[in-house]
Amino acid sequence: MKHLIITLLLSFFVHSVSADNTDFPGRAKYPYVPYIELDDLYKSLNNSVIIDSRSIYEYETLRIKNAVSIPLNLSSKKFEKQMLQLRAENPNKKLVFYCNGHTCMKSYKAALRTIKFVGLKNVYAYDAGVFDWAKKYPEESVLVGKTLTDPKHLISKADFKSRLIDAEKFIKSADSSVAILDIRERIERDGFYIFSGDETSIALNKNEKEKLNKFLKNIKAKNKTLYVYDLVGKQVRWFQYYLEDKKIKKYYFMKGGADAFFDIPLNRLID
Repeated sequence: MKHLIITLLLSFFVHSVSADNTDFPGRAKYPYVPYIELDDLYKSLNNSVIIDSRSIYEYETLRIKNAVSIPLNLSSKKFEKQMLQLRAENPNKKLVFYCNGHTCMKSYKAALRTIKFVGLKNVYAYDAGVFDWAKKYPEESVLVGKTLTDPKHLISKADFKSRLIDAEKFIKSADSSVAILDIRERIERDGFYIFSGDETSIALNKNEKEKLNKFLKNIKAKNKTLYVYDLVGKQVRWFQYYLEDKKIKKYYFMKGGADAFFDIPLNRLID
């Protein structure tokens, strides 16, 4: 009987670890990075500094309230400087990184970078991500510059998918009746434009925000349908919040972004 109980306990433990790692793959991939659960982070807000490791655009769209933006893609020198300054200002607090969700590894990569290369301790990854946080603790979340009063304001995956158009159909249906917007960064374009200059190219950064607002205001005034594409189909997920905030009603995204263009057989694009 004793052996049976031990066997059952071991079986349960192995199953729990396996399920945990399946739901949160970063825990197995980065075993030396401590992690913190959603509710535990909420309980320790007063003793933690929360750090957003995503892009500035994602941070400005949806973030945990009072989070500090230190993007993972910063240079080593800038990243180290900002982390050392943050630790100096908060010597006894947990430093907790987060990103989008369960499969996003930026929180773990940023935490590992901080522990291994910056040499700081008391560093954690919060790996449930900003969406799980916003759904459970909307009052501690900021959406497009305002406190998220109701989780219903979050755009569901179904709503996002309803705006996606297959790359081939997107390209073939992008005639003069629609306005085409390329939101890739300049370096991502690398001289490649799907619509040969018929699109408007505006990157999602502060330098081009005024240009973007003017463009969207014009689209809204003319009641035109907006077609948007990015590099790989991920930026548009966040851009949708901006379009909704600007009351743009008719808009669609190219599934897979500009990269999906290369998966379409050339003979199917030639009339």
